[in-house]
Amino acid sequence: MSRKRILQDTGKMDKRSKPEENGRKPYIIACIPAYNEEKTIAKVILKARKYVDKVIVCDDGSIDMTAEIAKALGAEVIRHERNMGKGAAIRSLFRKAREEIADVMVTIDGDAQHDADEIPLLLKVIRETSADIVIGSRFLNKETARKVPKYRYIGNRILNIITSVEGITDTQSGFRAYSRRAIELIQPAEMGFAVDSEILYKAAKLNLKIVEVPVNVEYRVPKPSKRGPILHALDAALSMIKQASLKHPLIFYGMPGIISLLIALGAGLMLIHLFNTTRYFSLPLSIITVGFGIAGAILCSTGVILWILVSLIMERK
Repeated sequence: MSRKRILQDTGKMDKRSKPEENGRKPYIIACIPAYNEEKTIAKVILKARKYVDKVIVCDDGSIDMTAEIAKALGAEVIRHERNMGKGAAIRSLFRKAREEIADVMVTIDGDAQHDADEIPLLLKVIRETSADIVIGSRFLNKETARKVPKYRYIGNRILNIITSVEGITDTQSGFRAYSRRAIELIQPAEMGFAVDSEILYKAAKLNLKIVEVPVNVEYRVPKPSKRGPILHALDAALSMIKQASLKHPLIFYGMPGIISLLIALGAGLMLIHLFNTTRYFSLPLSIITVGFGIAGAILCSTGVILWILVSLIMERK
């Protein structure tokens, strides 16, 4: 009998209640986004499956033996035909977790930088605190924090500020546990590494409870991350700008648009006054008038169009 049928037969469980309080063991899955991780994926899977009911790997277009190794070890593999980015892999794993009706989803990267033997720690915290998201933080333990390269530490601090989720020390950690409520409410859209920031940004807006727990990290692995901190920070910053623009399009685009139109109006009046008094046609003033006028019109129309589209989407939901 399928898991969906079993849940239907055992009655309508409140989505925020604890599974163990309803007389059944919670269904826990481990989800691993992976790209060319053949040297480490086996270690992560073998450790993770000791603590979860099912291991699911999203092979994001690997050209090595990542998918074959995962299948041989009993993991279910979601295959992307080409490399689409970490965000795309996380999105596929969230979708699969909803299909599986998982009570808890643990995400951990396939590069073995995080220790899958610490999964019980995250599960314990999510169980005892009723948190929606538990983050394994590299920075809550001073000894572990010293292992983090200086450039990564500085980059992470910048990304924490950009993500703007109060009280979180490690917004970029991929080692997390999600409750069923978080799995159902959060739908990642980012394709790249900005997905970690996007998820926390959306979780904060949904008033989900986020808790951190100290975990270990190891950077001396066969295939360490090659992502540059500058590009990563830029990716996250652009993601946050996009989220803000969709949340309040009239303010985000309308205010700069109105300011541009006012500048165009002021420059236009000066241009007319100057021409009337001196018969001199100022090319700089005319360029400012036309340029800011066009920019203002585009920004205002963009804000209105986005506001209408977002309103229609929210009504459909």
